[in-house]
Amino acid sequence: MGQSRSRWRRAAAAVVGVGAAGVAVTAAELGVIGGALLREAYRYPKPIDDGPDPLLAAPSGARSSVVGASDGTLLHAVISGDVDAADEIVILIHGWTCNTGFWNAQVGHLGGRRALIAYDQRGHGLSEMGSTKPTAELLGRDLQAVIDELVPDGKRAVLVGHSMGGMTIMSWAAQFGAGMEEKISGIVLTSTAAFGVVQRQLLVPKNLPAFARPFEPLVERAFVSTPLPLPANSAITERITHYVALGPVARQAHVDFSDEQIAACSPTARAAWGAAMYSLDLRPGLAKITVPTAVVVGSADRLTSPEHAEEMAQVLRGNGVLHSITEYPGAGHMVPIERAVQYNRLLDQVLDDVAAAHPLEV
Repeated sequence: MGQSRSRWRRAAAAVVGVGAAGVAVTAAELGVIGGALLREAYRYPKPIDDGPDPLLAAPSGARSSVVGASDGTLLHAVISGDVDAADEIVILIHGWTCNTGFWNAQVGHLGGRRALIAYDQRGHGLSEMGSTKPTAELLGRDLQAVIDELVPDGKRAVLVGHSMGGMTIMSWAAQFGAGMEEKISGIVLTSTAAFGVVQRQLLVPKNLPAFARPFEPLVERAFVSTPLPLPANSAITERITHYVALGPVARQAHVDFSDEQIAACSPTARAAWGAAMYSLDLRPGLAKITVPTAVVVGSADRLTSPEHAEEMAQVLRGNGVLHSITEYPGAGHMVPIERAVQYNRLLDQVLDDVAAAHPLEV
C-alpha cells in the first residue's frame, strides 16, 4: 500500500508539474492532494468479481463507414441496421476518452430492431485528430457532418450522448438547432453538463488542509489536460478508474471495461479535449433544444453530478421539452455500462414516445 501511494504521488507530481502552467506547487501540496485522492479511491469497496458481463461483448453485424468533417478530418463511424428503411435512426455519441465500443450494450440491445449510427469523436478510437484546435464548437460541427453524411433525406434521428457526447449535442444545437424538428425527433443527455464541468467535479475530497486547498483548481485542470500515458488494468489505475468513473459498488467487469476504454485513448487527444472542456459553456445550446429530451444521471457521479442534471432539466422543463429526468441510485458516471439493462429500457421508452408523438410524414 505504501509503495502504491508513493507511485501515485509521483504520478500526481508529474501531472501537476506539466499542467499547472508554470505555477510552482510544492511536494507537500502534491503529496496531500494526491494522497487524499488515493485514500478516497482505496476506501471504495473492492469491485464484485462475478465474471464477465455478456452485455459488453462486441456486437456483430455492424459495418464501418467514414465521414469527412468540415475541415477534412476523417471520422470513423459504425452503422447497424437499415438506415434507409428506418423512421428513427439512433445516433450514439460517446464521451471523453472513450470510443464506439462504449455503446456495446446499447448496440447489442437495439441492433436488429433499430437503425443505429455510432461514431468515434475526433482523436478517439479510429477517428483522426486533425489539425483544427479542439473546441466545444468543433464537437457540434463534427456531429453535423455525421448527420449530413449518414442520415438520409427525409429521415429523423434520436441523438443519444454520454458525457462529452451530451456536450456535443448541446454544441450542435447552438450552431445548427434552428428547425431541428425536421431532422431530430428526440435527445437523451446522459451523465453530462452544460457548464462548469471541470470546476464542479467531486473528485478532490473537501476536507483538504487549508494550505493545500488553493492548489485544487490546478490539480483539477491538470487532471483533464495533461498528455500522460495511462496503462490499463494496473492496480492503481483500476482503483482510480473505479473512484473517478463508477459508483462505489461496481462489478469488476465494468471497472475493467472502463479502464480499457480510458487507456486506449490517445494521451494527446485526451489532453486536448480535456483542456477544451475546461472553459465550455453550452447553456445557449441547451436553451435552443426544441424536441423531447431525456436527462439521465447516476446519483454517485463524481464527474457530472446530479446537480448538473437538475440544472439541465430545469431549462428543458421551462421550455416544455423535458421528456424525463432519471437518476440511478448508486451509479457513477458510466451509467450505460453500470445500469445497461435499465438504461436500455429507458432508450426503448424514449424511442417509442418520440415516434408516437412525431410520426414521420409519408
